This record gives sequence, structure tokens and C-alpha cells, in this order.
Amino acid sequence: MQLSDRQSQILAMIRAAGRAMVDDLATSFQTTPQTIRKDLQTLAEAHQVVRFHGGAALLGGIEYMPFAHRSTLASAQKEAIGAAIARLIPSNATVFINTGTTTERAALALRRHTGLRVIIDNVRIANDIRNFGGMEVMTPGGVVRGSDGAITGPAAVDFVKQFRMDYAIIGVAAIDDAGTLLDFDFQEAQVARAMIQNARHVILAADSTKFHASAPVSIGDMTSVHTFVTDKMHDAKRRAMVEACDVEVIEAC
Repeated sequence: MQLSDRQSQILAMIRAAGRAMVDDLATSFQTTPQTIRKDLQTLAEAHQVVRFHGGAALLGGIEYMPFAHRSTLASAQKEAIGAAIARLIPSNATVFINTGTTTERAALALRRHTGLRVIIDNVRIANDIRNFGGMEVMTPGGVVRGSDGAITGPAAVDFVKQFRMDYAIIGVAAIDDAGTLLDFDFQEAQVARAMIQNARHVILAADSTKFHASAPVSIGDMTSVHTFVTDKMHDAKRRAMVEACDVEVIEAC
């Protein structure tokens, strides 16, 4: 399919940022939102982007979006989700936290808790929270991923399996319509899967854009989740899917 100059520019912007909103694009190109929606539909039909309400995101593939870009996506929503998760965690609890930009916000929001023991598979986030007064922080051994500090590999999985924790705070790259939890990295997914299997209560931390993304590796499915903390569940079909799995939904904003 031949793209127009504007469509090619829009695609370049989405590739750079990971996503784009209709109103922002309309302002940038000095055209109407209706025109932009048609452009995004053309890009979606060309299998370049995935549409969501109010914008479009880069179509999921085998490559993970750079950490710096992921951190800027839905930033306010992630902040609210992190704060809401922190309110669910009591002091004197044991907690798994897997690597991710939303789980990072939850980890940082635990700064005022006391008596926490946290196992986190990310050296960068562990360094950020290691001086919180009421928290003992542990990391597994394994291979440290240079792009974001995630710890992966069989040694990390074996370490996690030695513990039985009160909570697991789990972030994902995508959630499909059947409720499958998805990620990009096979080894990272294995660590997250071990956390889910060895926690008494699993909290899924994911903003609503994750329903419009895709990724190739399964971590598990919604039936393994106890509480889903998100921003807004506008889609009645997806809400019904989550609630059918007996999952508590908390809308943080």
C-alpha cells in the first residue's frame, strides 16, 4: 500500500514515540481529527500500527520499545497505578516486583512502608529503592540486560522459586482479548511466571494501552491474577472478560 507523505511522517512519529494521539497529530499537521483518523486507519490496514480510542500505537513485534520511550507512555496513568498498588500492600509484607515501567512506579510508591522484604529482578530499580528505610531489597543472580537493568536467565528463575511471597506486582507488555498476559523477552517472561506461581496474591499493573498492544511471549493469563490495577476500563467486553476470571478491577484514575 502506497502511503502519502503525511502518513509516512505520522508513521515515523509513532515509531519514534511508540504511540500518538489524534488531537496532537491534527495540531502538528494543521488538519482535522477526522483526516488523521483516516490516516491512522490506512496505517492500521497496512499492518503498521494498531488503533485505540483517541490514537494509535506501534504494532507489537519481536523488538521491545526502548526503555526511555516506554517510560514516557501513559506516564500520569502509570503514576496513579503505582500509587494505588502501594495502598494495597500492607507493611511487614513480602513482595515480588518484576521489571517494567509501571511496576517501577509501584516500587517507588512503597517508600513510606515499613518492614517490607522485596525481591525485584531489576538492578536499576533495586538501586533506586535500596535506601528506603523500611525495606529490605534482594535481587536474583543472572544476566543483567544493558538496556534497562532487568535480570534474566535460569539463575534468576531458580532464585525466585526458593521463596513464597505475600504479593507479586507484575507488569506486562500486552494483554490480548482472551486475557493472555504477554511480553517480548522469553527469559524475562520466565522470571515473571515464577513470581506469579510463588505469590499468594498477584497484582497486575497495566494501563489500558496494553489492551491495544501485542507481544509474542506468554507469561500466563488473567485467571492467575487476583487484582488488576489500571487506569480506565472503557471497553465493556474487556471488563467482562476480566471479571469473568474473578479478578478485582481497581481503576486508579
